[in-house]
Amino acid sequence: MTVAYIGLGANLGDARQAIKDAIVCLAQQIGVTITAKSDLYRTAPVESSGDDYLNCAVAVETSLSARQLLTLCLKIELHFGRERPYKNAPRTLDLDLLLYGNECIAEPDLVVPHPRIALRAFVLRPLADLAPDLEIPGVGRVSALLADVADQRIERVEQCCCPTKRAYAS
Repeated sequence: MTVAYIGLGANLGDARQAIKDAIVCLAQQIGVTITAKSDLYRTAPVESSGDDYLNCAVAVETSLSARQLLTLCLKIELHFGRERPYKNAPRTLDLDLLLYGNECIAEPDLVVPHPRIALRAFVLRPLADLAPDLEIPGVGRVSALLADVADQRIERVEQCCCPTKRAYAS
Protein backbone atom coordinates (compact mmCIF):
# COMPACT_ATOMS: atom_id res chain seq x y z
CA MET A 1 0.00 0.00 0.00
CA THR A 2 1.14 3.50 -0.81
CA VAL A 3 0.19 6.63 1.12
CA ALA A 4 -1.06 9.39 -1.15
CA TYR A 5 -2.48 12.83 -0.51
CA ILE A 6 -5.34 14.29 -2.52
CA GLY A 7 -6.43 17.94 -2.46
CA LEU A 8 -10.10 18.71 -2.98
CA GLY A 9 -11.62 22.05 -3.92
CA ALA A 10 -14.77 23.58 -5.37
CA ASN A 11 -16.35 26.98 -5.88
CA LEU A 12 -19.50 26.31 -7.93
CA GLY A 13 -22.82 25.03 -6.64
CA ASP A 14 -22.91 23.51 -3.16
CA ALA A 15 -19.14 23.26 -2.82
CA ARG A 16 -19.21 21.97 0.76
CA GLN A 17 -21.57 19.12 -0.12
CA ALA A 18 -19.67 18.28 -3.30
CA ILE A 19 -16.43 17.91 -1.33
CA LYS A 20 -18.08 15.79 1.34
CA ASP A 21 -19.73 13.59 -1.29
CA ALA A 22 -16.46 13.26 -3.21
CA ILE A 23 -14.70 12.04 -0.06
CA VAL A 24 -17.42 9.43 0.43
CA CYS A 25 -17.05 8.46 -3.23
CA LEU A 26 -13.28 8.07 -2.82
CA ALA A 27 -13.78 6.00 0.34
CA GLN A 28 -16.06 3.58 -1.53
CA GLN A 29 -13.46 2.72 -4.16
CA ILE A 30 -11.70 -0.62 -4.15
CA GLY A 31 -8.02 -0.13 -3.37
CA VAL A 32 -8.50 3.22 -1.59
CA THR A 33 -8.77 3.72 2.17
CA ILE A 34 -9.07 7.24 3.55
CA THR A 35 -6.95 7.46 6.67
CA ALA A 36 -7.35 11.15 7.49
CA LYS A 37 -9.18 14.31 6.43
CA SER A 38 -8.11 17.89 7.03
CA ASP A 39 -10.26 20.76 8.17
CA LEU A 40 -12.23 22.63 5.50
CA TYR A 41 -10.91 26.03 4.41
CA ARG A 42 -12.23 29.01 2.46
CA THR A 43 -9.71 30.58 0.10
CA ALA A 44 -9.62 33.25 -2.57
CA PRO A 45 -9.27 32.07 -6.16
CA VAL A 46 -5.63 31.97 -7.30
CA GLU A 47 -4.94 32.86 -10.93
CA SER A 48 -8.68 32.53 -11.44
CA SER A 49 -11.97 34.34 -10.96
CA GLY A 50 -15.27 33.53 -9.33
CA ASP A 51 -16.40 32.88 -5.81
CA ASP A 52 -14.14 31.78 -2.99
CA TYR A 53 -13.15 28.12 -2.97
CA LEU A 54 -13.63 25.56 -0.26
CA ASN A 55 -10.60 23.28 0.09
CA CYS A 56 -9.43 20.32 2.13
CA ALA A 57 -7.10 17.35 1.75
CA VAL A 58 -7.29 13.66 2.49
CA ALA A 59 -4.63 11.07 3.15
CA VAL A 60 -5.28 7.70 1.58
CA GLU A 61 -3.66 4.31 1.59
CA THR A 62 -3.97 2.79 -1.84
CA SER A 63 -3.05 -0.26 -3.85
CA LEU A 64 -3.66 1.74 -7.05
CA SER A 65 -0.78 3.07 -9.09
CA ALA A 66 -0.37 6.84 -9.32
CA ARG A 67 -1.82 6.71 -12.84
CA GLN A 68 -4.84 4.68 -11.67
CA LEU A 69 -5.42 7.04 -8.75
CA LEU A 70 -5.27 10.08 -11.04
CA THR A 71 -7.73 8.42 -13.44
CA LEU A 72 -10.07 7.73 -10.51
CA CYS A 73 -9.87 11.38 -9.40
CA LEU A 74 -10.69 12.57 -12.92
CA LYS A 75 -13.68 10.20 -13.13
CA ILE A 76 -15.01 11.50 -9.81
CA GLU A 77 -14.61 15.09 -11.04
CA LEU A 78 -16.62 14.25 -14.18
CA HIS A 79 -19.29 12.55 -12.08
CA PHE A 80 -19.70 15.83 -10.18
CA GLY A 81 -20.03 17.85 -13.38
CA ARG A 82 -16.49 19.17 -13.74
CA GLU A 83 -15.98 21.10 -16.96
CA ARG A 84 -12.74 22.60 -18.26
CA PRO A 85 -13.76 25.47 -20.56
CA TYR A 86 -10.45 27.28 -19.93
CA LYS A 87 -7.42 27.12 -17.63
CA ASN A 88 -8.25 27.68 -13.94
CA ALA A 89 -11.98 27.99 -14.63
CA PRO A 90 -14.34 27.90 -11.64
CA ARG A 91 -15.28 24.32 -10.85
CA THR A 92 -17.87 22.08 -9.26
CA LEU A 93 -15.09 19.84 -8.00
CA ASP A 94 -11.33 19.57 -8.32
CA LEU A 95 -9.31 16.58 -7.10
CA ASP A 96 -5.54 16.95 -7.30
CA LEU A 97 -3.10 14.13 -6.68
CA LEU A 98 -0.64 16.04 -4.49
CA LEU A 99 1.72 13.29 -3.36
CA TYR A 100 2.08 9.60 -4.08
CA GLY A 101 4.39 8.06 -1.50
CA ASN A 102 7.88 9.46 -1.98
CA GLU A 103 7.66 9.19 -5.75
CA CYS A 104 8.63 11.92 -8.16
CA ILE A 105 6.80 11.50 -11.46
CA ALA A 106 7.20 13.82 -14.43
CA GLU A 107 4.98 12.78 -17.32
CA PRO A 108 3.05 15.09 -19.64
CA ASP A 109 -0.26 14.49 -17.84
CA LEU A 110 0.95 13.33 -14.41
CA VAL A 111 3.33 15.30 -12.24
CA VAL A 112 3.92 14.29 -8.62
CA PRO A 113 4.49 16.05 -6.32
CA HIS A 114 1.91 18.45 -7.70
CA PRO A 115 3.90 21.15 -9.53
CA ARG A 116 2.47 24.08 -7.53
CA ILE A 117 2.24 22.31 -4.18
CA ALA A 118 4.61 24.72 -2.40
CA LEU A 119 2.97 27.85 -3.83
CA ARG A 120 -0.56 27.45 -2.53
CA ALA A 121 -1.84 28.01 1.00
CA PHE A 122 -4.99 26.08 0.06
CA VAL A 123 -2.78 23.00 -0.44
CA LEU A 124 -0.20 23.44 2.33
CA ARG A 125 -2.57 24.39 5.18
CA PRO A 126 -4.74 21.26 4.80
CA LEU A 127 -1.62 19.12 4.36
CA ALA A 128 -0.26 20.61 7.59
CA ASP A 129 -3.46 19.49 9.36
CA LEU A 130 -2.73 15.95 8.26
CA ALA A 131 1.04 15.75 8.51
CA PRO A 132 2.96 18.94 9.39
CA ASP A 133 6.27 17.09 9.34
CA LEU A 134 5.60 15.54 5.95
CA GLU A 135 8.57 15.93 3.63
CA ILE A 136 7.59 16.78 0.06
CA PRO A 137 10.18 15.10 -2.18
CA GLY A 138 12.49 17.68 -3.70
CA VAL A 139 10.59 20.57 -2.11
CA GLY A 140 10.78 20.55 1.70
CA ARG A 141 8.82 20.04 4.88
CA VAL A 142 5.15 21.14 4.83
CA SER A 143 5.41 23.14 8.08
CA ALA A 144 8.46 25.04 6.81
CA LEU A 145 6.76 25.95 3.52
CA LEU A 146 3.75 27.61 5.18
CA ALA A 147 5.65 30.84 5.84
CA ASP A 148 6.11 31.35 2.10
CA VAL A 149 2.33 31.46 1.55
CA ALA A 150 1.40 33.45 4.66
CA ASP A 151 0.18 36.36 2.51
CA GLN A 152 -2.55 34.22 0.88
CA ARG A 153 -6.00 34.53 2.45
CA ILE A 154 -7.20 31.27 3.99
CA GLU A 155 -9.70 30.73 6.80
CA ARG A 156 -10.90 27.60 8.52
CA VAL A 157 -14.65 27.17 8.05
CA GLU A 158 -15.17 23.71 9.45
CA GLN A 159 -13.11 21.65 11.80
CA CYS A 160 -12.79 18.00 10.91
CA CYS A 161 -14.68 15.79 13.29
CA CYS A 162 -13.16 12.59 11.91
CA PRO A 163 -11.52 10.40 14.54
CA THR A 164 -8.80 9.63 11.97
CA LYS A 165 -7.95 13.27 11.23
CA ARG A 166 -4.36 12.98 12.40
CA ALA A 167 -4.11 9.22 12.28
CA TYR A 168 -1.45 9.22 9.61
CA ALA A 169 1.53 11.55 9.86
CA SER A 170 4.32 10.17 7.72
